[in-house]
Amino acid sequence: MRLSLHSDYALRILMALSATGRQMSVDEIAGQYGISRNHLAKVAQRLQALGYVSAQRGRGGGLTLAREPDTVIVGTVVREFENLEGLVECMDPATSTCPVCGGCGLQGALGGALAAFLAHLDGYRLTDLVPQPGRFRELLGVP
Repeated sequence: MRLSLHSDYALRILMALSATGRQMSVDEIAGQYGISRNHLAKVAQRLQALGYVSAQRGRGGGLTLAREPDTVIVGTVVREFENLEGLVECMDPATSTCPVCGGCGLQGALGGALAAFLAHLDGYRLTDLVPQPGRFRELLGVP
């Protein structure tokens, strides 16, 4: 399984904000990670809409965490950024055209694996992803 760039970028934004404990601009975060500013901006807007970050526009603006890092559950973030119903076509009854849907064990096998994956991520909070904020900032090149 591979997470989408949106999930990846959402977690990266949250980790950077958690590690620094300060406001950071989208440009600054994108530059530190060496990733697309435009993609990161879209993810930042979604994080704001979901209540994970607060955003201040204009000169001197940027993103700050809107929640305490120990209350942000990684599995929840992934669920909010991934389309998990579409892991395989037959898992979405509205669009499935599989002729053997309901007659094989694939849906159950993948559904169980997905549930285990998400349950594992539910055991992690944002603070667990940045256990050494100073080291994280050093690696990211942020003061």
